[in-house]
Amino acid sequence: MSIPVFGVGTFRLKGQAAYDSVKTALDVGYRAVDTAQIYGNEAEVGQAIADSSLRRDEVFITTKIWVDNYAPQKLAKSLQESLAKLHVDDVDLTLIHWPAPDNGVPLAEFMGALADAKKAGLTRQIGVSNFNIADVQAAEHAVGKDEIATNQIELSPYLQNCKLADFLQRNGIQVTSYMTLAYGKVLQDPVLMDIAATHQASTAQIALAWALAKGYSVIPSSTQRAHLISNLAAQQLQLSPEDMQRIATLERQGREINPVGLAPHWDN
Repeated sequence: MSIPVFGVGTFRLKGQAAYDSVKTALDVGYRAVDTAQIYGNEAEVGQAIADSSLRRDEVFITTKIWVDNYAPQKLAKSLQESLAKLHVDDVDLTLIHWPAPDNGVPLAEFMGALADAKKAGLTRQIGVSNFNIADVQAAEHAVGKDEIATNQIELSPYLQNCKLADFLQRNGIQVTSYMTLAYGKVLQDPVLMDIAATHQASTAQIALAWALAKGYSVIPSSTQRAHLISNLAAQQLQLSPEDMQRIATLERQGREINPVGLAPHWDN
């Protein structure tokens, strides 16, 4: 199975806002939805999917295991609880949310437990999120080189994470970009605004098109129908080599999310 290149994210969306966002996204053409145990919205996400006119096999569902559930005796049970909230028998992709080196569960143990959950039919693919190169290599060693479907990492024109992204692509692991708009900080960037004007597009579309042109998957979120439609249309944009070179100059190591105790030592 491949990882969809475009999906809707649900980070920071709660209750009715999460339901409405996912329901609208599916109505306007999205076919992949990203959630996580810690988001506290799996039930709303699941209900929105159930209330859509789509068959289960038409929607790619990703969730993430939270650090409290990494122990082998907890992980599969927590995933079963996620499945119940999502109203599905399995999910398409389950990720370890953070490497969490300080939480007391060795990486090999929680990756092994995740692989066991796949063998038990709870998830069709497995992967990781927020892992650095060393952590990805350790994960591959624990479960097999071909088992890691993706590494979902923060990426934006202000945090291009080239060393890690290049490593993942060389090793056949799909890069999934989250926070591609850097909490909206890139939307007023003069370079992106200039490129957007050339393409008669929005700056959000340019940032998303940049990530897509790099070969990444993206999962932007929005609560507004117009923005969901606009974001999806970024797939139709073709940026020029000059556009890509100009965006490359925007790198500023602008990391937005870096929780102490959960995040690894980053590669760049």
